Amino acid sequence: MTASELSAEVRAEIIATATAAAEAAREITLRYFRGAALGTESKKEAGFDPVTVADRSSEQAMRKVIEERRPEDGIIGEEFGPKEGTSGLTWVLDPIDGTRGFISGTPTWGVLIAVRNANTVLYGVIDQPYIGERFVGGLGTATLTGPQRTSILAVRKGVALEEAVIFSTFPEVGSEVEGKAFHDLAARCKLTRYGMDCYAYALLAAGQIDLVVEAGLQSYDILAPIGVIEAAGGIVTDWKGKPVLEGGRVLAAASKELHEAALAVLSTY
Repeated sequence: MTASELSAEVRAEIIATATAAAEAAREITLRYFRGAALGTESKKEAGFDPVTVADRSSEQAMRKVIEERRPEDGIIGEEFGPKEGTSGLTWVLDPIDGTRGFISGTPTWGVLIAVRNANTVLYGVIDQPYIGERFVGGLGTATLTGPQRTSILAVRKGVALEEAVIFSTFPEVGSEVEGKAFHDLAARCKLTRYGMDCYAYALLAAGQIDLVVEAGLQSYDILAPIGVIEAAGGIVTDWKGKPVLEGGRVLAAASKELHEAALAVLSTY
């Protein structure tokens, strides 16, 4: 089922369900943020990959909303097993993107909600509960709502690589090779910044920055940003210019020209 094949009723249902799920996750995550009862654990025996009671509770709350409103849809989330659907549509959830930031008290973690079919992302939500901003894209929308204003999302155009602002969450990016690739590209840009997790993708969609490059992502990390950025006029692929729906090495660019310039560097690694 493609976006054009969805009825107006189904489109409205998806948007309303995504909004309700985001509201449910916002309430849960803010209840725990900067609190003492996070119950933080590591998913890995070696290294630190944190998960908290807030992550799990947030995903459970979103799943409940979706199952009540769209029981025929599938669900994939970071913290719990997949639920098979019959509609051809699947919800992909990251209950807290940026758990390391969440447990550190920084405000730019977010909740990611995407709806996809077999081939593409139909709708994406990047919600920033503490900041109060929500970025949505797809099904005819590309909008930022927040405490200051509501505005249309649109990427920044006409920026050359040497004038670009580039982001990655971690300076090491991924492997040693992936880190070298990123720093090779970043050296050609005007300004390099780190952190932000999903908020960097939101800033790209809002026309504030120009490139986001990451590696080692999962589908639930990138599908919502794809929906928002593409609706705002940007491009998201892997480092070879191919679809990146299942995660991996990610390149998000504000324009075709920047995308091609970045690929010229990244694709050699």
